[in-house]
Amino acid sequence: MFLGRIARFTQPLFRRNLHITRKLNQAMAVDGNNILAESLKKQGIEYVFGIVGIPVIETSLALQAAGLKYVGMRNEQAACYAAQAIGYLTGKPGVCLVVSGPGLLHCIGGMANAQVNCWPLLVIAGSCPEDHEGIGGFQEWLQVESSRMYSKYAARPPSPRLIPLHVEKAVRYASAGRPGVSYLDMPATLLTAEIDEDKVPLDYYNAGPIQLAHPNPELVEQAADLLSKAERPLIIVGKGAAYGRAEEAVSKLVEATKVPFLPTPMGKGVVPDESAYCVSTARTQALLQADVVLLLGARLNWMLHFGQPPRYAPDAKVIQVDISPEEFHNSVKSEVAVHSDIKPFVEALSRKLSEKNFSLAPTSSWWQALSEKQKKNTQFVEEQASSKLLPLNYYAVFKAVQANIPRDSIIVSEGANTMDIGRGILLNNKPRHRLDAGTFGTMGVGPGFAVAAAMWCRDYAPDKRVICVEGDSAFGFSGMEIETMFRYKLPVIIVIVNNNGIYGGFERQVMEDLQASGDLAQCTPPTALSTEVRYEKMMEMFGASGHLCRTVPEIKAALKEAVKVTDRPSIINVLIDPQASRKPQAFNWLTESKL
Repeated sequence: MFLGRIARFTQPLFRRNLHITRKLNQAMAVDGNNILAESLKKQGIEYVFGIVGIPVIETSLALQAAGLKYVGMRNEQAACYAAQAIGYLTGKPGVCLVVSGPGLLHCIGGMANAQVNCWPLLVIAGSCPEDHEGIGGFQEWLQVESSRMYSKYAARPPSPRLIPLHVEKAVRYASAGRPGVSYLDMPATLLTAEIDEDKVPLDYYNAGPIQLAHPNPELVEQAADLLSKAERPLIIVGKGAAYGRAEEAVSKLVEATKVPFLPTPMGKGVVPDESAYCVSTARTQALLQADVVLLLGARLNWMLHFGQPPRYAPDAKVIQVDISPEEFHNSVKSEVAVHSDIKPFVEALSRKLSEKNFSLAPTSSWWQALSEKQKKNTQFVEEQASSKLLPLNYYAVFKAVQANIPRDSIIVSEGANTMDIGRGILLNNKPRHRLDAGTFGTMGVGPGFAVAAAMWCRDYAPDKRVICVEGDSAFGFSGMEIETMFRYKLPVIIVIVNNNGIYGGFERQVMEDLQASGDLAQCTPPTALSTEVRYEKMMEMFGASGHLCRTVPEIKAALKEAVKVTDRPSIINVLIDPQASRKPQAFNWLTESKL
């Protein structure tokens, strides 16, 4: 009887204490989504671009709750392009968050682009629940295996407790040495799994800043000796010098030695394009006649014609400086190959050349030959840019754009002639201020790059503008990212250089005649697009107006109005001559193999 009374008294108390205990235990539990978010935060990740769905909707909310900035895009490829561009601009990997199966597969092009371009990127994809694998789970795919070819590191954390370990490792791999891609696979069951918070080592490891690699002093001495004895030295400044924040050191080297330099497309601005020592307008002759080439963070791939004849002198000697020794002697045997970050090497080289009192005289025969070629080529460009003929050519369009955009804007550019001709006229005097199709030659990167650049400007350079110069074909790949720009109020100025085609199109009547001659799939030229497409009318979907331009005064007026807009994007659609092209080349633009 007594025991029964005790039981009746204690059971409600026991139940209440059990309920409290369960609540306390629940409060101490943390799931995979929040572990992932906190792990990324611990590693200094700031930006995430992506498209959500099952199973990463809660992941994106956890990322925002942890203080990361999430930008929702309209296409996984564009999200991947944006994430890698922010990695290049900040030096810290951007994250691309996507869903399982097709979501990740849509990222593969972006991953390959980042890997070839050497930009830091972390892709995180949800995947089907582990207990659904092998039996036809929703969007089931071999995601880790599929990613390995396009990344430096690909893994699936085996438990929630080990998520911080793999996040740290992924960030480190993406950033260290030659930057590239890391991939983390996050099954739905891992994201929702819970574990006691005190068992999660969020401070597993937080790497400090990566220390710069310094050059072997003997190799610096050899490089200085070779360069100082050269009759026709040339410096090539690559994207690696821009990513390595070596602009001050490289600028001092050029100013002190007065050696002519060529920037690669995204090496533009490390030393200002307006420098007296920039010989981009005599590029072909500079490469062809240089006897010693100092290669700073650039690769002798197709963009530099492999460093081989006929684009280079047969006896030209190369001093190759790269953070990745695997790159040495890739297409030609370098005379001096230096494993080093660009900045410490250039600083050491400058000291050695100063000791030798080396400086190239502006009256040297080398400078005189280059100056004469620059004058001749500049005259041709100016004649083309000053043409009053309608429809406009590329040069006239770019001259008008260059003259009417804010100084030191970030220029995003893609297309065939649009990008190639624009490199010579749209100038960059600051490093990391040009983003284009890059080493992989990827089309469709423009709007994604522009979103990333505009986000970076908003946070770090609010007075700077982003100018996205697109061919009409290139814009078609990712044009709906205009909605992303509206949603996040990004004032990107999009200039579409519209020639009705890929490389070149046709005038309206010619196109209609071709299409009327038979079956459309057989008679429509593969390089042709619809004529005079009114891309600027996309602005009307968002209650705004775009600009259609056929003349230089119209371009100037449109840019003047667009620069005033600070809370949304603008589209300027410039109709040009469909058959407009660039200056005739002394060599085929793509050097052919001799094999």
